[in-house]
Amino acid sequence: MEGYKLFDAEYRFMDIVWELEPVNSTQLCRACQQRLGWKKPTTYTVLRKLAERGLLQNENATVTALVNRQQVQQYESQAVVARSFEGSLPVFLTAFLGRHKLTQAEAEELRQIIEEATE
Repeated sequence: MEGYKLFDAEYRFMDIVWELEPVNSTQLCRACQQRLGWKKPTTYTVLRKLAERGLLQNENATVTALVNRQQVQQYESQAVVARSFEGSLPVFLTAFLGRHKLTQAEAEELRQIIEEATE
């Protein structure tokens, strides 16, 4: 699952791909120039690296994602909890919420998520 780890610039790049896919590589270069300020060689370098890691596909100048946003977010969130909170979701939630109070709607949504995730 190591392949789902993205650096900030790679995540912003993937955001563009997820939004536009399937996208012609020339159009992708234009979008990266406009949104990220990247030159064409930078875009193609990142594209090549992410394709080598199995995150993207570039066939016949058409770029598509091989992983979706949710898969990447799931990996990233699990990695943060494992690395910074000793793998404890309750410790993470306590730190994340801090002094923030949940609304009734947020609390209910979390209860529903927990119920669905409980064995």
